[in-house]
Amino acid sequence: MSIFSRFNDIIHSNINAMLEQAEDPEKIIRLVIQEMEDTMVEVRTNAAKTIADQKTLRRQLERLQHESIQWGQKAELAINKDREDLARAALAEKNRIQTAVEQLEKEAVIVEEQLDGLNSDIGQLQAKLSEAKTRKKSLDLRWKTANSRLKVRDKLSDGRVDDAMLQFEHLERKMDTLEGRVEAHDLGQEKTLEEEFAELAAEDTIEQELAELKKRLDKDSAEEANLDEES
Repeated sequence: MSIFSRFNDIIHSNINAMLEQAEDPEKIIRLVIQEMEDTMVEVRTNAAKTIADQKTLRRQLERLQHESIQWGQKAELAINKDREDLARAALAEKNRIQTAVEQLEKEAVIVEEQLDGLNSDIGQLQAKLSEAKTRKKSLDLRWKTANSRLKVRDKLSDGRVDDAMLQFEHLERKMDTLEGRVEAHDLGQEKTLEEEFAELAAEDTIEQELAELKKRLDKDSAEEANLDEES
């Protein structure tokens, strides 16, 4: 089973469990990102172990290849010294070592392929992790906005807002009644002497302001006419 297949199994099982418990999406998103980060740590750990295995294989190959060369040189030396028996034994040892080299080379190819796969997995997982973190911000905002709107809709639909508005209308009617009673007391009341003089003073003020306004407007009109004639 690949690392991504196992990761998907973990994610789906946990998400299904959370959905059955009516968990909110924000928690599910955090779970997905946490699982991805945990998987990244695991993949990098496996990659580090595989790299260590590759280094060990390379050292073993270099040692065996060096030994193979030495046994070949010993076989040449034995032939030069007319020791065919020793040459045969040296070549046999060289062949044994060469068989071990070929086996290690096959293992090295497998390790190389594993490293390539892990490198690809890490790249894909890193890209998905970055995308998940970016999308989390958007989903968090949508989740909070939807919750806020739902709370408002709940309040509007449960009748409490309507009850509050009815209370306002009731208070407004009470204020209208109270103000009506005050105004009713003033009906038919004759003005006092002070009120008469206050009205006269107010009229004089208004007449004075009106005269000043007319005077200013006449002046502005005259100035405009002069400017027109000059131009």
